[in-house]
Amino acid sequence: MNLVVFCPNLIGDTVMATPFMRSLRAGFPSATIHAVVKPVVRPVLDGLDCVDQAILLDHRSANSDFHPRSVINEIKNLKAELAVLLPNSFRSAVVAWRSGINRRVGYARGGRGLLLTERVTTPNRTARGFAPMPVVEYYMRLAQHLNCPDMGRFLEQKTTGDDERAADEASERLNLRVANPLIIFNTGGAFGPAKNWPVTHFAELAQMLVRLIPAAKVAVICGPAEADNAREIALQAADPRVVSMAVEPKSIGLSKAMIRRAGLVVTTDSGPRHFATAFAIPTVSLFGPTHIEWTRTLHPQGLHLQKQVDCGPCQKGICPENHHRCMKEMQPADVLSACLKLLGRESLLPSTRFERDGLRLVSA
Repeated sequence: MNLVVFCPNLIGDTVMATPFMRSLRAGFPSATIHAVVKPVVRPVLDGLDCVDQAILLDHRSANSDFHPRSVINEIKNLKAELAVLLPNSFRSAVVAWRSGINRRVGYARGGRGLLLTERVTTPNRTARGFAPMPVVEYYMRLAQHLNCPDMGRFLEQKTTGDDERAADEASERLNLRVANPLIIFNTGGAFGPAKNWPVTHFAELAQMLVRLIPAAKVAVICGPAEADNAREIALQAADPRVVSMAVEPKSIGLSKAMIRRAGLVVTTDSGPRHFATAFAIPTVSLFGPTHIEWTRTLHPQGLHLQKQVDCGPCQKGICPENHHRCMKEMQPADVLSACLKLLGRESLLPSTRFERDGLRLVSA
């Protein structure tokens, strides 16, 4: 039996889909599972046992092999018996329908109900729209619809040998092997600039961390879009123990491998923070315009920080008020307190400032 899963378009959402994929594998143990996924997201699935083959789909790619027409022909040749649509998009339903898959399962949203053969009722619909709920649970409802066994909600990631070799080489070049602990900063987010914490704040936090923990080193990972910010953080920190990885070859695999060997990750609400969850790395996540509840993952060593402002969380990629208070007013000293708590070094600070500064501190 061939089974096709249409994966989310974002890195973080795809990591949060791994409990669903694990459950699907258990429910269809003899099936060959094909994941339809964007090329840039494909490395998220590397090494995972829950997927047999990736089918690359990107409507905007210059490569015609990734276009819907090519993908539809590829899926048709599989003669797949079941398609499960994790994204809510109309386009994913069109591709599944045109691929000739007789059983098409997904949420009936975005006017695509007629393209599905099994329309799952959206669990978080309210009179005002959709109430925030963990994406992990949202996907698991589809597994439950298919009567797949619950295999747990933990996120799953793997690194390849190439990933680890790339991390070894980068660590050697940047003198990170002796870090104790290695602290990873992740600054970006495909959602939009409203998720970004100011570069000056990241630089100040890095200075405080290496000053309080002399053996620590901070490495700022980045994709192509965040390279300038990563360079600027290291430049402003002005300490050899704070380094930018902007000069390293950019890859999801390298980011995964660096996060896997970290003692602490400080991150915006973006894809790489879910790598840290999957590898059980202590993680401080900085939330601004997005609801914490959407991405709850029950990470036992995770803390979420969010500044309470009257205009948020707005769920906008660009601040509609043009002040970005939700991120700018989250102070480095507050984030430092959360970092030291997770590192078991709270004694290095006399007190925390969460209540005084109006921060929401939430366990992951």
